[in-house]
Amino acid sequence: MQPRDFSLYGAVDLGARQAAAQRRQQAGQSAGSAAPSDGAVIEVTEQTFNTDVVERSRTTPVIIDLWADWCGPCKQLSPVLEKLATEADGTWILAKVDVDANPQLAAALQVQSIPMVVAVVGGQLVDGFLGAMPEAQVRQWLGQVLAIAEKLGLAPPGTGAAEAYDADEDEGDGDAARAGRYGDADQLPPAFEQARTAMERGDLDGAARAFEEQLAASPGDPIAKAGLAQVNLIRRVSSYDQARARREAAERPGDVQAQIRVADIDLASGRIEEAFDRLLGVIRRTSGEDREQARAHLVTLFDILPPRDPRVSKARSTLSALLF
Repeated sequence: MQPRDFSLYGAVDLGARQAAAQRRQQAGQSAGSAAPSDGAVIEVTEQTFNTDVVERSRTTPVIIDLWADWCGPCKQLSPVLEKLATEADGTWILAKVDVDANPQLAAALQVQSIPMVVAVVGGQLVDGFLGAMPEAQVRQWLGQVLAIAEKLGLAPPGTGAAEAYDADEDEGDGDAARAGRYGDADQLPPAFEQARTAMERGDLDGAARAFEEQLAASPGDPIAKAGLAQVNLIRRVSSYDQARARREAAERPGDVQAQIRVADIDLASGRIEEAFDRLLGVIRRTSGEDREQARAHLVTLFDILPPRDPRVSKARSTLSALLF
């Protein structure tokens, strides 16, 4: 363990420190309101870290490249990461942090040598490596990070999922949510009107087919995905004897399917946090196949709510901590 006053600057000359101070000052002036940066490669500072890394990671994996001007290996690794980030086209975001210009952030991330690369998924640090690795090894590592993101059920980047919803909107206002994706409710694809009509006449199978057709035409469409998840939830809950389901869950806490049924009932009844907490409790207590069943079902419940809903964000962070 390094002492708390460990400094990255031991071998850095005063000129490098002065340049870093100037970069830090410029970054502070440009940070402004700390609005999220755009693009596959972004520069991150202590002022923008929470917005550009932590919050962004709740919907898209963020890879942090910790570097400095004086670091030779950094100059070998950074171009590789930037190339791969551009190729990824939004699958993940590369956040570059100048450790000289952001010493408090470097300390918080426990940086002891650079280059250092870490991944943030669902608001949690989940993996990382030190040193300049060859491109093939970096690609392999990135594949592992994306597999972790998939386990957490993060919305696929580029689908518009983050833009499709706004956590500040009324959760029951379906038209407002649709307008966020398509600009105006009148511009909705025909499949959505078919689904709505089917739901009004109680035809759950017809509604599901309409959403499935939209997903076939536009894979990853967040509104169709959420609609299908809602229909499937209603189908499941309609088949349950709710009193019996609650009794079985209370009597058999180790029965994963019994806990899943009550989580469905709770979510359908608007007890969203209770539903998430129930399945997170199962994941905490179990392992192997039982744990995987609970995790997979929890992720399907995430799909029903907007990805920026604070309850979804909180549950994703807890799930990440439990799994990794």
